Amino acid sequence: MADFEIKDVFRETRVFTSRSIVIGILMMVLIAILLTRLFYLQVVEYDRYSTLSKKNRISVVPRAPVRGLIFDRNGVPLARNIPSYTLEVVPDQVKDMDDLLDELGKLVQLSEYHLKLFRREVKRHARFDTITLRSRLTDQEAARFAVNRYRFDGVELRARLERNYPKNESAAHVVGYVGRISSRDLEKIDNSLYRGIDFLGKTGIESYYEDILRGTIGFDQVETNAHGREVRIISSTPSVPGKNIYLTIDSELQLIAEQALGDFRGAVVAIHPGTGEILAFASTPSYDPNAFVYGISNADYSALRDSLDTPLLNRALRGRYAPGSTIKPFMGMLALKSGVSTAKKTFCPGYYTLTKGGHRFRCWKHSGHGAMDLHDSVVQSCDVYFYDLAHHLGIDEMHDSLSLFGFGSKTGIDLNGESAALLPSRQWKRGAKDLAWYPGETVIAGIGQGFVLTTPLQLASATAMLANNGQRMKPHLLLAEENPLSAEKVINPSPALGSGKWKTEHLEFVRQAMVDVTDSARGTARRIGAGSPYKIAAKTGTAQVIGIKQNERYKESEVNPRHRDHALFIAYAPAEHPEIAVAVIAENGGHGGSTAGPIAKKVMDYYLLGKKPEKKEDPS
Repeated sequence: MADFEIKDVFRETRVFTSRSIVIGILMMVLIAILLTRLFYLQVVEYDRYSTLSKKNRISVVPRAPVRGLIFDRNGVPLARNIPSYTLEVVPDQVKDMDDLLDELGKLVQLSEYHLKLFRREVKRHARFDTITLRSRLTDQEAARFAVNRYRFDGVELRARLERNYPKNESAAHVVGYVGRISSRDLEKIDNSLYRGIDFLGKTGIESYYEDILRGTIGFDQVETNAHGREVRIISSTPSVPGKNIYLTIDSELQLIAEQALGDFRGAVVAIHPGTGEILAFASTPSYDPNAFVYGISNADYSALRDSLDTPLLNRALRGRYAPGSTIKPFMGMLALKSGVSTAKKTFCPGYYTLTKGGHRFRCWKHSGHGAMDLHDSVVQSCDVYFYDLAHHLGIDEMHDSLSLFGFGSKTGIDLNGESAALLPSRQWKRGAKDLAWYPGETVIAGIGQGFVLTTPLQLASATAMLANNGQRMKPHLLLAEENPLSAEKVINPSPALGSGKWKTEHLEFVRQAMVDVTDSARGTARRIGAGSPYKIAAKTGTAQVIGIKQNERYKESEVNPRHRDHALFIAYAPAEHPEIAVAVIAENGGHGGSTAGPIAKKVMDYYLLGKKPEKKEDPS
C-alpha cells in the first residue's frame, strides 16, 4: 500500500502570503522611487531641463546696443555709426571650417589678414559664439553671398553699425578710436556687460567715457531651424543705446590749429580761462583712427609706431618739453611773492656767473641787455635777470611756488595717459638719481631749462590761470551728455582747482608785462601784436634741445634739423577780458616769437574774430 504525503495547506498559504506581501512592498517601494524621480525631474528640475530642451530649437541672442555719438561743442559729429555689411560665423554649426572658408573666398575677398584674425578669434571664443569673419563688405560681395547663402550653414550676412570718424586725422588724439576686444581687454572688463559687443574704446574720449558711450545690451529669444538659421523671435528685451557726448572743442578751431602747425611736430592747446573748457587740443603729426576700428595690419601699425615723427604720441597730453622762457612770467610771480622789488635791477652783460671767472651762463642776447628790472626782463626775455633770481630764491622755493600753477603734476583732464612732466627739487634728485643738487642746476631752471619739463596742456592751464586772475580751473573736454531717446542734455560742471592766493597787484604787474611783450617796441613778440584789433598778453620761449659748448655759438644752419631749438609761445586774449588762453610748441621750430607766435595768433584770430587764415597760393 503506497504512502501518501499529506500537504500542509495552511503552511503553504502562509508562505505564499508572506512572499506576496514582500513582493508587494518591494513593488510599492520601486513605484515610490519612480514617482519621486519623476517628480524631481518634472517639477524640481523643470527649469533646468526645460532650458536644455529648448536649446535644441531656441537660443538667447544678445543684442549689442548702439554706441553713443561724439560731437563737438557746435554739434558737428566727430564719431558716428554708419551701416556696414558683415559676414558672421558660428563655428559650432560648421562641419568643415577650412572647406567653408575656401568656398566663401570665392564669393568675397578674404585676405590672409582676415583669415588670421578670424582663426585667432575662434580660439578665443566659445564655439557657439558668433564671430565676425569679414566686415565692410561691398554691395556686390553682399549680393553674391545672399544668392548663395543656402550653401553655408552657420554663416550669416548682417547689417551692422560701424564706428566712423568723419574728421579722419583731425582731433584723432582727442576722440581716440574703438577696436576689437582683445584677450588683454577681457582680463580687465566685466564680460557680462559686453556679451554681443565686439568693440570697446581703446584711446581718447572713446576710452575715457567708455561706460557712458557703451550702452546696455539687450536679449532676443530666437527660434532656429535645423541649420541654425533664425525662424522667429519669441521674446525680446531691447538694448539701451549709449549716451551721446558733446565735447568742449570747436572742430573748426581744432582744424585751424592743426593746419597752423603745418609740417612741424608739435602741439596747440587752447583753453577758456574762466571755465577750463578745452577749445582746441592739437597734436601733429596725427593718424587716421578709422584704420584701427576693425584692426590695423602689422605693417601699417609698425609704420606708425616706428616713425621718427611719432604720430601716435599725443604731444599735447604726453609731450614733455623744457618750457624755456615761457616760465618767466611765473618766475616773475614767484619773485613778487618772495618780496623782490619791481625796481631792483640786475646788470646783463650777456652772461651770468656764480663765481668770478666761473662758468658763463649765456643770455640769448650776446651783447647783453644792460640794467634790467623785472618788467623789462619779462618783456625783453633777459636770461641773466632770471639766472640771478633763481640763484637767490633756490630750487626748493621755486618748486613749491611753481607747483601752485600746476607745473609738475597732472591737470586731471578727462583723458587717460596724461604726463605729470617734471618740476625738480633737491628731494626729487636725491630720490631719482641719488645725487646732490648743484647751484648751476638752479640757475638754468630759472629760464626753464635743465631738469624742468612741462606739457603743452600744463603750460596752457597755467597761462589760463594768469588770465583768470589767479583762479585755476580744471581743464576738461566733456561739455554735456545727451540721452538719445529723450534728447535731454546734462551739462558738465567746470570745477575750480584753486587760486594759490596770489595778490592782485602782483597779477596785474605780470599781466601788464605780458601785454608789453606784444605791445611795446622792445617786446619779443611785437610783430604778433602789431595791427591786432585786440590786445594780447604773451610770452615767447626758445628751448635748447642739445647743449652748446662754452666757447661756441649756436648756428641753426649747422645743426641737424631734429636738434634745433624748440619754439614755444603762451598767450591769452583779449588782455582786458580774456576769452582764450593758448600754448604752442613747435618742435625744432627755432624762435618762439617768429615760429610759435604766428601759430597762436591764427588760433586767436579765428576764435575772437571768426577770421580764417589766408590760404597760401600754390606756386605751381
